[in-house]
Amino acid sequence: MTHDSTRRTVLATGTAAIAATAVGCGGGGGSSSATTPATTATPPTTAATTGTGGPTGTPTPAGTPGQELARTSDIPVGGGKVFARQKIVVTQPTRNDFKAFSAICTHQGCTVGKVADGTIDCPCHGSRFHIADGSVAHGPAIRPLPAESITVKGNSIHLA
Repeated sequence: MTHDSTRRTVLATGTAAIAATAVGCGGGGGSSSATTPATTATPPTTAATTGTGGPTGTPTPAGTPGQELARTSDIPVGGGKVFARQKIVVTQPTRNDFKAFSAICTHQGCTVGKVADGTIDCPCHGSRFHIADGSVAHGPAIRPLPAESITVKGNSIHLA
């Protein structure tokens, strides 16, 4: 008799397991919960979180033409300043000679992080660009930073 009761226990347990599995996979036409996180997940942000986008990866609006970026005294001679929100870097290679370039690195789209020692530096992969013309001083970038338009009115630097 022991053999028959063991067999019934195994069959009953197996049937219950199959029934539970069938209910878990149930119909209803909906997708399983295993795929829900992948379809509702927020897409990962890029370098963009370093100034090119908000917390959800949405682009940060660039400045509007005529907007004042800085005072001329804010931009050091031989240096510059990154305006991440406007995606522009303004430099002053020599006294009263102001230049502007895109703040988006041409290597992989990160926002450049600082201007130091005569170069515009990208924190992502180490690219550096000359402050006078945006040309590559050190790779991995191979293309220069594109020039941007600014105007200097008195002591004020504006987007053009």
